[in-house]
Amino acid sequence: MRRETFEARTRLPGAAAEAFAWHERPGALARLTPPWETVVVEKQSGGLRDGAEVRLRARVGPFWVRWVVRHRDYQAGRLFRDVAERSPFAYWDHRHEFDDAADGCELRDRIDYALPGGILGRRAGGAFTRGKLAAMFSYRHAVTRADLAFARDGVGRERPLRILISGASGLVGRALTPFLTTQGHTVVRLVRGLARGADEIMWDPTGAGGPLDLGGAGPIDAVVHLAGAGIADARWTESRRREIRESRVVGTRLLAEALARLERPPGVVVGGSATGFYGTTGETEVDEGGPAGTGFLAGVTREWEAAWAPLAGRDTRLVFLRTGVVLSPAGGALAKMLPAFRFGLGGPVGDGRQWWSWISIDDLVGAIGHALREPAVRGALNAVAPVPVRSGEFARALGAVLGRPAVLPAPAWALRLALGRGLADEALLAIQRVRPGVLARTGYRFRHENVTAALRHVLGRV
Repeated sequence: MRRETFEARTRLPGAAAEAFAWHERPGALARLTPPWETVVVEKQSGGLRDGAEVRLRARVGPFWVRWVVRHRDYQAGRLFRDVAERSPFAYWDHRHEFDDAADGCELRDRIDYALPGGILGRRAGGAFTRGKLAAMFSYRHAVTRADLAFARDGVGRERPLRILISGASGLVGRALTPFLTTQGHTVVRLVRGLARGADEIMWDPTGAGGPLDLGGAGPIDAVVHLAGAGIADARWTESRRREIRESRVVGTRLLAEALARLERPPGVVVGGSATGFYGTTGETEVDEGGPAGTGFLAGVTREWEAAWAPLAGRDTRLVFLRTGVVLSPAGGALAKMLPAFRFGLGGPVGDGRQWWSWISIDDLVGAIGHALREPAVRGALNAVAPVPVRSGEFARALGAVLGRPAVLPAPAWALRLALGRGLADEALLAIQRVRPGVLARTGYRFRHENVTAALRHVLGRV
C-alpha cells in the first residue's frame, strides 16, 4: 500500500494554546467543515483526547460514505492526531501540530493517506484527492485565522454568554451555532419538536400552544432570533404570504413577551430582519437611516421589527439584523443558482442592472457575534458587505469562479411567469443598494469585501 502525504501550514494570531483551545471547543468540527461538503456527524465523544471518537457520514457525488475516526497522541496545547478506523481511504492519519512563533503561532496539518485500489486508484483519484484537500485546508485555515482574530478583538470586552437561538437548524443557524460555541459561548436552542436535552427548549412559534414559558430555561444572557418561513421557497399565494408574515411577526411577539416576563431579561436581543425593509432604493445608496420602502416585504419587515415592542421598556439592547443576499452553497439564493451556472446556463437576473447587497455566510455570523458584544450596536443593523454589485457583475463573478460562461439571462418576464410577479419583483428584481453603516462605524472587520473572493471562499475555488 503506497502512502501519500499532504501538508498545509498557516500562521494564526495568538499563542498556540489559544488555537488549540479553539479546536477543543464544541462546534469546531462543524466550523471547519466547508459549506460545499455535505457531512452528518452521528457521534462525537471525548473531545480531542486519546480514544475520543468521531462517527460521521459524508456525501461524495451520489454516494454516502462513513467515517470512524479515533484521536491519538493528545498533548494539550501542542498536538493531536485523527486516525481513521473506517473511511473511503485505505489509510488516513491526520496530525495537527501547534507551535508558538514570534508573531502568533503556526498550525501544521499533515495527512498521510492511501487511496483504495492500488495503482489504478492513484491514477484515477490522485489529482482529484489532492485538489480536494488543498481546497478544504485553504478554507479551514482561513476560517480558523479569522475566528481567532475575532476572538482577540474582543479580549477584555467580552465574557462567555448563554445564548438562546431560534432557527438554529436553518442556513444561518447551522453556521452561527458552531461559531458561537468555538468563541466560548453556550447555545440553547428553541426547537419545534420535543426537547432532547438541557440545551433545547420546545416552543410553538405559531402561538397555538399558548404562551412560551422560559421560566425554567435558566439564565439567558442573549437571544438571536432567526426563525421564519423562507421568502423564496414558494410562489406568493395568499396563504403563503400569510405564512411568511405570521411565522415572523407572531413568533417574534410570542418570544418577546416571554422574555419580558423574565425576572432578568437578556442584555441583548438580535432579531432577524431583511434589507427588504427599504423596498427598492434605485441608484441611491442607503444606510440604516434610510426610509422604509413599500410593498409586501417592506411591510413584513416593519411589523417583524415592531413585534419586539414588549421588550421596549426593559433593560435589553435590541438589534434588528437587516440581512442581504447570503452567500453559501448550503442554502439560500446561491444554492438555487449553482446548478444552472455549473452547467454553463447561468447569467444575470433581469437586465443585469439591479444592485444586489450581499454578505458571505462567515461575515453574517461574524456580524451577529459583533452585535452581541458591542454595546454601541443597537437598533437597525445592515448585514451586508461594503461593496454591493449589480446582478450582471455577480453573474460574471460566479461564472468566472466556476470556470463557466455566464451569459444566459433570466429575463424579468420569465421570472414573473415562473415565480409570480410579487416574488419576482420584490425578491429578485428589486434594486437594493444598501450600505453597512453601523458595522463600519463600530469597527467590524469584514472577511470578504469583494464578491469574487467571497465566492471563491464558500465554493472552495482556491
